[in-house]
Order: sequence, then C-alpha cells, then structure tokens
Amino acid sequence: MSRSILCAVSIALLSGFAAQAQDTYVPYNRDVYHWIDRYQILYGDQVPSLQTAVHPYGRQDVADLAEVSARNARTAVDAFNTQYLLNDNWNYTNQEDNNSDRPVLKYFYQNKTDLYHIESNDFTLRVNPVLHLELGHDGDDLTYVNTRGVQIEGSIDERFGFYTFIGENQARFPGYVNDRILRDGVVPHEGFWKRFKENGYDFITARGYLNYALSKHVEIQLGHDQHFIGDGYRSLAYSDYAPPAFFLKLNTRVWRLHYMNLFQELISEFERGGGDKLLPKKYMALHRLGINITDNFNVGVFEQVVFAREKGKFELQYLNPVIFYRAIEQALGSEDNAMLGADFRWNIYNRFQVYGQLQLDEFVLNEVKSGNGWWANKQAGQIGAKYIDAFGLSNLDLQGEVNLIRPYTYQHRSSVTNYQHYRQPLAHPMGANLAEFVGIVYYQPIPRLMLTGKAIATRFGQDIVTSLDTLNYGSNVLLPYTTRVSDYGNEIGQGITTNQVHLDLTATYQLRHNMFLDIKGIVRRTDAEVNTLDRNTTFASFAFRWNIPQRLHEF
Repeated sequence: MSRSILCAVSIALLSGFAAQAQDTYVPYNRDVYHWIDRYQILYGDQVPSLQTAVHPYGRQDVADLAEVSARNARTAVDAFNTQYLLNDNWNYTNQEDNNSDRPVLKYFYQNKTDLYHIESNDFTLRVNPVLHLELGHDGDDLTYVNTRGVQIEGSIDERFGFYTFIGENQARFPGYVNDRILRDGVVPHEGFWKRFKENGYDFITARGYLNYALSKHVEIQLGHDQHFIGDGYRSLAYSDYAPPAFFLKLNTRVWRLHYMNLFQELISEFERGGGDKLLPKKYMALHRLGINITDNFNVGVFEQVVFAREKGKFELQYLNPVIFYRAIEQALGSEDNAMLGADFRWNIYNRFQVYGQLQLDEFVLNEVKSGNGWWANKQAGQIGAKYIDAFGLSNLDLQGEVNLIRPYTYQHRSSVTNYQHYRQPLAHPMGANLAEFVGIVYYQPIPRLMLTGKAIATRFGQDIVTSLDTLNYGSNVLLPYTTRVSDYGNEIGQGITTNQVHLDLTATYQLRHNMFLDIKGIVRRTDAEVNTLDRNTTFASFAFRWNIPQRLHEF
C-alpha cells in the first residue's frame, strides 16, 4: 500500500470514532525494559493490562506498574528504579517526585526529567537532547560513536500522542561489525549510509509516530519505528535488529485480550551508488492475539505474511484484521511468504518467569516425523527463564535462553518475499541454521550502578563462498531457498560448522535521569572448521549517553 492510501485509511478511521483515552510509549531501551520486566514478574498480577510480549510498552501501563512497585519496594535500589519509572512517565501518574530544585535559566529542567516541558490540562510536551559519545579500542584500531540529536513527545486532549527521535551519527565500528557490513552492504540497525573519513560511516537515525485513541479500548498508530514480539532476549517472530520502517498499527485491549495488527512497508533491496533512485518496496501484515489465561499466564498466537505486487501495490485483502492470512494467500493463488507461530509467558511465585516462542515458516507433519531433514521443515523454537532476586540476593537477576532455528528458515524465493528489511533480518540477527544459548546476569549493588554480564554461545553453519558462487546452506536470509544445496539431509550447523562465544561485561552508572556512563568489555571467539572472514575480538569502550540506549552488535 502506498503512503497515500495508508494515510487515507487512518483519516477515515479517525473521523469515525470518538476517543476517550490515549497512550504514548516508552522508547525501547533494553536496560530500562529489564527494570520493567523485573517488576512485572514481581507485581504484574496486580497490573494484568501490561502484556509484555509486544514491545514497546505503553507509558500508562508502565506508570501503573511503577505505582504498585513503589508501594512494595523492599530495597533502596528498587525504590530508586521505581522512582525513575514514575518520573520518566510523570504525565501518567501523580506519584512522581519530579520537581527540580534548581531550574536552568528559569525555563530549562523545571523538572528532573526533561530539558524543556509544558504541562496543561489539554497539552503536554517533552523535549530532550540526545547524545552518545563513545571511544573504544579493538586490537590496533580506534573505534568511536558520535551521535547528536533530539527527542520530542507529547499529547493533546488526552487522546492524541506524538513522538519523534532524530539523531545524526558518525561511527567507526569493531572489526567483526565491519565484516557484517562488508557481507551485506548495510550498517546494522540502520538504513541509508555513506562513508566517513577512514573506515567510518555516516548515517541518520529517525523514528516517529502519531497515536490516537479510537475508543477506550482501541487505538491506532501511524509512524516509522521498530517493534519487538516476545519475552525473550531474542525474538524469532519479529525483532528490533532491522532499521525502523513505515507502519500502521492497531491495538485493541479489552477484557483479558490484547489484539495487535501491524501493517508495514519494507525495503526489499538496497545497493549503494548509482545516484538517487526509488528503492523497491515490499509489505508485511502481522497480527498477534494475546490472552491472559490467568493474571500470571499469558499465551499468544501470531501470523505474518510478506509480499509484493507490481508497481508497489498493496494487496488490499491483507488489510482484513480478523482473518487467516494463509487462507487469503492460497485463495489469491500467490507465492507470498506466510508464517505463523505462538508464544507464552508464565510468572511463577512472583519470582520466576518461564517463556517460549515457536515460529513455523513451513510445516509438513509427515516430513517432520520422517526425520529425513527435508529442507522445507523451516521452524524455529525458543525456551527461556528469568529468576528475580536470585538465591535470595536482592537485585541479582538471571536469564537463560535457548534458541534453535533450522536451515532456510526466513528465506524465500526472492528479496520481495524473504523475511528481511533493508538487507537485514527481521527476526534473529544471525539469520537461521543455528543453535544458541544466551545467559545474562544483572546485578545492581547500589541504586545508580548496574552491572551486566552476557554470554552468548552459538553453533551455526556458514555458507561456502567462492569466487564463482555461494553454496547456500540456509543461514543467510538474503539468499533464495531455490539455491539450496540439498532437499534432504539438512540439519542445524550444516555448511562450515562454526562455534562462537560472545562475552560482554558492562558497568553502567546513571549520573542523573537518563544520563549514563558505560564501561564495556567484549571478548568474542570464533572457531570454524575452515578459515573464514570471522575474527576473534577483544574490544573495550567508554561511553557517555544521554537519552539514548546502548548500541549493541550481538551477532
């Protein structure tokens, strides 16, 4: 669908309903979302409206959760974290402690949270600077990140929300990130880029949306942003690895149900050079229905389809928000890429969480039962657990997760139907043909200091690349499955079997609200059957961040 058609649909919907409530969203930051998820495990049965499998979270839900957490805080660290969440969502609660004792030049930092803000009965506005300055060392090479920007959000009449983020970036990355850029021709997480000085990159990051409440329970969102589906560290359905994309989103929350419809315009191919030209488009339609079986047990089912038509047309039948996409695809006689799956999240004794996800790209029961490794057995599975205040030690949180993705999952016939946007995977950042364990330790010994340790061990199969051809063993989602090496005998890790360990230790200190200092060390070791471009890495960095999350390259 063209932008004009999507806008027309939005305007028609807006004109036909009276709104009663609205919500803006907490920008997706893994560190902040860890706090939210922690308190959802501890107290989420008192705020069942927050269904955590769909990111980002609404500010109203997070404020409600923080209010409950503030009343039950057992340590100074928990009191600090919940006060952070209350202050960060001050226009959705009356329990914040956000008044500034020393405003700057009378008009700036009148509260502790925002450089500049306006608050009235009809209108709120929040304006904040964005800054990320980082220096690092990778072997003999100096790395850096230099990001400057602005973040603006607010609401009108308690029914209309808006948000925008724009940052201008120059960066020089560690060697293993440069290898990925060389392979795919794109900067991870970003869209258009250009060269900057020696081995550096220059790019703009832009996100934004408009959000409107059609009723007390239904809202519509139009924007350009990222999304994440699942309770795990990785998502096998839809992750935030690829860059932001244009979208139309419907959220319906009623009773114990959360029904989300997402329609997106994606970029199927990108190649630098050749002057200005319109990049080829494709589209995705996705919906997920989540239900709280109990206040602590949530189950979701989801389905997505990726497709394209001549001259960039949208297939209007996929706009139906309450239909089985696979049935439409078959009725059209198309070769669109339809997938479906399920997820669950179970909080146990307000201390543990077990979660999982299943993605089916293709499924033929007889072929699965035969065990012959048929290439079209394209499935992915995840199981994980979180342990809050582990072993009785306050503010020590553990997470363990296993991900299995069979070869050729997410691949399709061409770039207009495979599961990628701007040449970057829409699910797992490493594509497919892998088995992975993720272990994370979060420890917050004092209110302003967070220590995070991650160990990501992956066994995957690389394609064999020669000067004449690439043997497709099912890892790279950019390759068409028509070039597969074999119809049968396929197994996880085929091709160049590779074992990789990625270790990350980060200490983060919060100087003031949303102003952080990071000290990071990364050790990455890769052991492949034959020599490849993958390299061993020992990387260290120091960063100052203001209203922006860490830039992570975990692949």
